[in-house]
Amino acid sequence: MAKKKEVVAVIRLQAPGGQATPAPPIGPALGQHGVNIGQFVQQFNASTNALNGMKVTVVITVFVDKSFTFEVKSPPAAVLLKEAAGIAKAAGTAGKETIATVTSDQVREIAQRKINDLNAGSIDAAVRMVAGTARSMGIEVTG
Repeated sequence: MAKKKEVVAVIRLQAPGGQATPAPPIGPALGQHGVNIGQFVQQFNASTNALNGMKVTVVITVFVDKSFTFEVKSPPAAVLLKEAAGIAKAAGTAGKETIATVTSDQVREIAQRKINDLNAGSIDAAVRMVAGTARSMGIEVTG
C-alpha cells in the first residue's frame, strides 16, 4: 500500500492561463517552499494553454519532499463577466453607475461554468451569486 506524502503547504494563486512566468506572484510563493518553479510553470502552461491568458485560480499542494500537485479552477466570475460584457474594468462606484449589461442567459452560462467552484447547492443559487457579482461590478443583468 502506497504511503501518503505529508503536505507542507497549500498555495492559492491567480495566474494567466498558458502564460505563467516565474515572476511574482508565482516565483516567491513557490520559492519559499523550495518548489522547482520552472517545472511548475512548464506544467501549468501546458495544462492551461487553451485559456490563452485568462486569469485562473490554481491550488498548489506542496509535499515534504518538495514535489507538488496542482488543480486549476475556473476563472473568477468577475473575469468571465468582464469578458461577457466586453469591458476592461468594473465600475468605480457600483450601485450608482451602470457601465454595461449582460443577459440572464450569459449569467446562467457563467454560473454553469463555475458551479463546481462555487458554494452553491443548485444552479439557481449559482446564478444568483454570479448576478450579485455583476451588480457589484456595475453590470446590469437584463432579460
